[in-house]
Amino acid sequence: MIPNIEPHVFSAAVRDFWKIRGAQAEKGIADQGSRPAVTGGQQMNSFAVKIRDLMIAAGASASDIYAVKNKELPGFFRPTKEWDIVVVSKGKLLAAVELKSQVGPSFGNNFNNRTEEAIGSAVDIWTAYRERAFKQSPQPWLGYLFLLEECSKSTTPVKISEPHFLVFPEFKEASYARRYELLCRKLVLERHYNSACFMLADKQRAEQTENYSEPSEDLSADQFLGQLLSHIRALV
Repeated sequence: MIPNIEPHVFSAAVRDFWKIRGAQAEKGIADQGSRPAVTGGQQMNSFAVKIRDLMIAAGASASDIYAVKNKELPGFFRPTKEWDIVVVSKGKLLAAVELKSQVGPSFGNNFNNRTEEAIGSAVDIWTAYRERAFKQSPQPWLGYLFLLEECSKSTTPVKISEPHFLVFPEFKEASYARRYELLCRKLVLERHYNSACFMLADKQRAEQTENYSEPSEDLSADQFLGQLLSHIRALV
């Protein structure tokens, strides 16, 4: 049985995201500025816990879900890649999920890095799968979830330089939020990932129940989790 996905399923996870990020920044402010908040690596933990709990409710064994350690999977262009959630049952890879976030102010450089990282990770694991790195595993389910800070810098249209050739029209006057939305949608369109989830979160609304928004239904948490849980349910 696939569990019901409650409204604003990631509300508590978003609240924890801001709390952990704030605590990391405060702890390192004396000697590192905001660096700990950028590199802490714990901000998305509550997302992983929530997804893990839902998969268990859908029938997965807790011992088959790796969200704390042993999350490395073989790559083709590199030895291994650590995913945020890995599901391995009876020696077969069932799913791998990437959880990413971005908070300002450097949206431009980070967007390019996140784009290259998302595409590279997908190409790496699918090539490894083709080369039978995962033995007799069925085709795994890959998911990409992205949380972006909602603020004026992320939602204001950005100009583009076109010195030689025109960019695709959907990027014209697109904000960084719109660019991330397009990235997530195209990652699925090109079959790099089976599903993607894109959310916007304003720090000022962290304590509210509705503390994040989902700009597009096709990138909502509901569809993302629904596909993942259906896949897990069918294989366990």
